[in-house]
Amino acid sequence: MLRVEDLKKDYVIEDVVTPALQGVSFKIDNGEFVAIMGPSGSGKSTLLHLLSFLDRPTSGTYSFFGKHIEDLSDEKLAEVRNRQMGFIFQSFNLLGRSTVYQNVELPLLYSNIPHRERPSLVEKAIQNVGLEEKLHVEANRLSGGQKQRVAIARALVTDPKVIFADEPTGNLDSASGGQVMEILKNLHQSGRTIILVTHETYTAQFADRLLFLKDGLLAEDKPMPKGHRTNFFK
Repeated sequence: MLRVEDLKKDYVIEDVVTPALQGVSFKIDNGEFVAIMGPSGSGKSTLLHLLSFLDRPTSGTYSFFGKHIEDLSDEKLAEVRNRQMGFIFQSFNLLGRSTVYQNVELPLLYSNIPHRERPSLVEKAIQNVGLEEKLHVEANRLSGGQKQRVAIARALVTDPKVIFADEPTGNLDSASGGQVMEILKNLHQSGRTIILVTHETYTAQFADRLLFLKDGLLAEDKPMPKGHRTNFFK
């Protein structure tokens, strides 16, 4: 599905070059659940931004379903990102005074999906996260766990090929975090590709594979042992 080869990213501030990624290579197949871990400053967020087209690499190659991103304009990348990628963030990024329905509908406003088809897509996405009874409730009246479930529904509504989850349980208690991870696990079992950035080992254990970054390099790429992962949420 995606392949990166010798991917590098430097940040330049006042002629000072700071390398964030120093030559990372791997591929992710369609339907995988991959966790990206590493200490602070290891390059996790930088890698996520590159994989999700939110930034461009300094050098190296990145192909997404056979298309090299260096061959695509910023406008085309934004179009692909909106149609084929879903995003879940630690801070939820919801519109507090908008309803659950309105928040989930938001990505469709920037799509080519006909207006008549949108209500059923929104309602289906909300059903997938078990919030049908909150359809017309404003987001600022929800609990943290419910807000993250709305964010997952918003990520699903365009039927993306890959979901990027950036510390999705970071602002949640253990019970709410467990609910969110169970939803992501079920989405993966239904065929979704999920790329998870996390610093929490118990969250990463829901993935099938671990990419561990250190000092901007890929230190490990291995299957994730399952252990007793659900016990962490009890």
